[in-house]
Amino acid sequence: MEGLLYLDHHATTPVDPRVLAAMLPYFREDFGNAASRQHAFGWRAEAAVEKARAQAARAIGAEAKEIVFTSGATEGNNLALFGIAESRAEQGRHLIVGATEHRAVLDPARRLAERGYDVTILPVDRYGRADPEALRRAIRSDTILISLMFANNEIGTLHPVVEIGRIAKERGVLFHCDAAQALGKVPVDVEAAGIDLLTLSAHKFYGPKGVGAIYVRGKNPRVRLVPQLYGGGHERGLRSGTLNVPGIVGMGEAAELAARELSEVSERLAALRDRLWEGLRHGLEGLLRNGHPTESLPNNLNVTYKGVRSEVLMMEMKDVAVSSGSACSSAEPEPSHVLRALGLSAEAAKCSIRYGLGKDNTEAEIDRVVAETVATLRRLRERGPQA
Repeated sequence: MEGLLYLDHHATTPVDPRVLAAMLPYFREDFGNAASRQHAFGWRAEAAVEKARAQAARAIGAEAKEIVFTSGATEGNNLALFGIAESRAEQGRHLIVGATEHRAVLDPARRLAERGYDVTILPVDRYGRADPEALRRAIRSDTILISLMFANNEIGTLHPVVEIGRIAKERGVLFHCDAAQALGKVPVDVEAAGIDLLTLSAHKFYGPKGVGAIYVRGKNPRVRLVPQLYGGGHERGLRSGTLNVPGIVGMGEAAELAARELSEVSERLAALRDRLWEGLRHGLEGLLRNGHPTESLPNNLNVTYKGVRSEVLMMEMKDVAVSSGSACSSAEPEPSHVLRALGLSAEAAKCSIRYGLGKDNTEAEIDRVVAETVATLRRLRERGPQA
């Protein structure tokens, strides 16, 4: 990978060396099953899991007993939506979901709609932000859950989660928040924001892949979920299956580091993002920056390049790892539902690039990305319509 530039940190992040060091003993020396409570191997594994549970809880302002480990945010989102829909079906069958949510929320919501639940898709403004008053109007007497993400994975926009949480509490509706992109970039506090369920994925904040967590509020109110996996009754019966001890240890360490280094990392990322945007907009014409200008992740930049399809641009920039604003199937590119929700045309959505900066990126790398992007765009635009 030498010589390649990685600016796709919304997709995944490299494991922090300190996280890897914490994980390594649990592959060989302390390899016990955390559910084996008859001997020291199991006790040590269980102790490591409980330490990680406390670390993850502190990072989001929760209690350790409110953390349930999962395989990632997708599983957590499914558990939140299906678990609440089933546990509260007698109270109501109406859910509110944001238009720009990740597919890990939108697809379960569609499945619930097929099962007879009523799902309202809450629109966003041109910056991708939900209007709290529109949310208030959408709540009905039979609304049981609001699901709005903390930070968008494509455009970086932050929803006004504190206001949303306040409205949810006023109306007695549970509030679920997909925070996969938020931890380590912006402050996350479930109490301050009135969040009842929150999902995380370790590989988004320099932890390992295949492990995540869901916060389930324990009081005021106590949230009850119907499990979606059954078996040995692990994780208080909410998520059966042998625990991934090395992964959980890594997640705990990554969460602690993310919370501790938040201010330093986010300030540096914001400076790099601004450097990237200034370089691009001074070197090129016909650019549109997508997302909120201030209420946004510090490491996100989503740009529409007029007249050049994103997949063509990415193929030409072989040394730069970025991602498209489109979700591509095996047939042909499908315009990003996020960008379309902002009001972009299908064609504009197909001409958008997401840059996701990471804590290891340097100013020199950003300057190189600017130079390569500018040179490539100019070359493609000179070719004309075939680009």
